[in-house]
Amino acid sequence: MFGISWSEFFVILLVGVLVVPARYWPDVAKFLARLVKFFRELIWKITDASENIKNQIELEKPIDDLIKTTTDEMLDTISIVKKTAKTATQKKVNGKK
Repeated sequence: MFGISWSEFFVILLVGVLVVPARYWPDVAKFLARLVKFFRELIWKITDASENIKNQIELEKPIDDLIKTTTDEMLDTISIVKKTAKTATQKKVNGKK
């Protein structure tokens, strides 16, 4: 629990009970309840946002793969055309010499 052991938790609780007067215990309990509720809602919002991001990434992944393969194919085609044109011009140059 938050990186502390149960014995450390009980020591903190004991110090809290000794330091806070008894008349303020209900107020402290309400404050702690609101704090826990706030953190739970925050954690749920973060979890939902991360799930939405994960789903969006999974939806975009096939599109990214399609774009990458199409781009790679086009670049390969262009490089083959350039190599063919280069060798053709070299043959013409070599033939004229």
